[in-house]
Amino acid sequence: MTFVHIYNMFIISEHFIKVNKIMDRGNRNIEKEIFQLAIEAFRKNIPVQAEIETLAQEPVYATGFRPDWRIRMVIRDKAIGYYAEIKTTITKTNKLLLLMNREKLNYPLLLITKYVNPQMAEQLRQEGLEFIDTAGNAFINQPPMYIFVKGNRPLEIPKHAPLKRAFKPAGLRIIYTFLCNPGIVGKTYREIAAATGVALGTVNWIMKELKELGFLMDMGKRGYKLIQKENLLRRWVTAYPEQLMPKQMLGRYRGEQDWWQQKRLDPKIAQWGGEVAAARLTQYLKPEFITIYTEAHQLNKLLIENRLKRDTAGDVEILARFWILAGQWEYDDLVHPILVYADLLATGNQRNIETAKMIYEQYIIQLIRED
Repeated sequence: MTFVHIYNMFIISEHFIKVNKIMDRGNRNIEKEIFQLAIEAFRKNIPVQAEIETLAQEPVYATGFRPDWRIRMVIRDKAIGYYAEIKTTITKTNKLLLLMNREKLNYPLLLITKYVNPQMAEQLRQEGLEFIDTAGNAFINQPPMYIFVKGNRPLEIPKHAPLKRAFKPAGLRIIYTFLCNPGIVGKTYREIAAATGVALGTVNWIMKELKELGFLMDMGKRGYKLIQKENLLRRWVTAYPEQLMPKQMLGRYRGEQDWWQQKRLDPKIAQWGGEVAAARLTQYLKPEFITIYTEAHQLNKLLIENRLKRDTAGDVEILARFWILAGQWEYDDLVHPILVYADLLATGNQRNIETAKMIYEQYIIQLIRED
């Protein structure tokens, strides 16, 4: 069933598209098709004329977030600017990234995606995140204009281009090490393999892809330099909970009440991640879910020392470390802030957004700032 609420309706005429995000050609074509289909579907559902045009992107400074397009809507001689972000699918992580970053932008944010189901449509409406999709579902809220359409079924459009190796588990391990320790990028492939625990042949493939995607600059005798770090971080935190995190899961457990509050972990055995690490970095969040990273062979020792019992509904999540412990940063019993940030976003929990923002601004932005 389709529910429609419309005031000051309009349709769209497309002018031209300029995509600024660095991505492979296959994904770019799919996103262009999603844009076009979403426009066509919107045109069918909103039968009153107006205009929208995609404009050359303006730089977005000091936000840690660069939207795909800048769009201008003209409605009854009134121009409304949008930044548009194209997503083939909506995940918990990329939704949180959009919600977290929209406040930094000069224009409201418009999500354009393949399909928004009725439940997600209600969530986005409640959260104030405007969207259109290829099925004709939409939420536009720019007073006096208000449009809400949900319940239309999705169309069949081409699938994703094959995922690059760089954003599969081995590539994510390498990218994480580069983001945490940028100096390693300039090392030899053999040294990168030793620093990441990834096979030498795989390192060769990943480096080749990162060059093709525009994330590495050849510095001649000095090796490579990591560039476009904001975009690379955004792609990493989006891919991490889907591609790498599930493979590291060692189990869910439960301990005694507040057992973790005064506990310091031996970093050689384990480190705090997620909400506990975030709370200790910011003194802001009250943890409700406990995340620990350890070595698989240290799991039993960790369980015994902390009296943790297996419980599939427990509030303690234990994962295997996917990086080589080498003094990555000053708080040795906490994982790196980049991983804390990714853990918070992966929860899909609104209460973690503010803390994720604080961690980004206090600890991460200085690492990804372009030289």
